[in-house]
Amino acid sequence: MNHIDNVNFDVLNKGALLFVISGPSGVGKDSVVKELKNRPGKFHFVITANTRAPRPEEVEGVDYFFVSKEHFEAMIKGDELVEWAHVYGDYKGVPKAQIEGALASGKDVLMRLDVQGAKKIKSLYPFAILIFLLPTDEEEWQRRLLARAKEQGTDLDMDIRVEKVKEELASLNVFDYAVVNADNQLEQTVEAILDIISAEHHRLSR
Repeated sequence: MNHIDNVNFDVLNKGALLFVISGPSGVGKDSVVKELKNRPGKFHFVITANTRAPRPEEVEGVDYFFVSKEHFEAMIKGDELVEWAHVYGDYKGVPKAQIEGALASGKDVLMRLDVQGAKKIKSLYPFAILIFLLPTDEEEWQRRLLARAKEQGTDLDMDIRVEKVKEELASLNVFDYAVVNADNQLEQTVEAILDIISAEHHRLSR
């Protein structure tokens, strides 16, 4: 029998990868991640800490760790966070223990972060794969934000939000993929992300 020397047939990336789901406020990051959680066994989800009040459907230790601003500031001083940001009056960030445990899990790691946090993770973990979620258009995005604000009974300064989104869109070149999360098309969005994850595992080089 003839043999082929010096060829590695185990070329596919079978190790765990780190994915970040990001995008502007109101684009549907939470809904996408919640749907991904319905695919059992596929991912290790990193849970971030947040100082805002939980929404009615959110669960402590599942969606976020909800902590006081004093507690969060103590975590900053104790260097307990991989990254953190102060956004719209509240803190949010990723505890180091969450990242370390996730990367050791052997499963693909998935994080949900704002754009500032995604850029920070990319600088710390260059192998991270960043996915930017977009609405179909500006009108759809504003409609989602206004509906959320009405549901929560909160005031919304659209001028501030629009300026923030302009800044975030300027960072698109940092991301590896962009996926449109259109209204009533959540399943298609999730399937597109799963296709990206599959493709990354079939890359020959990184």
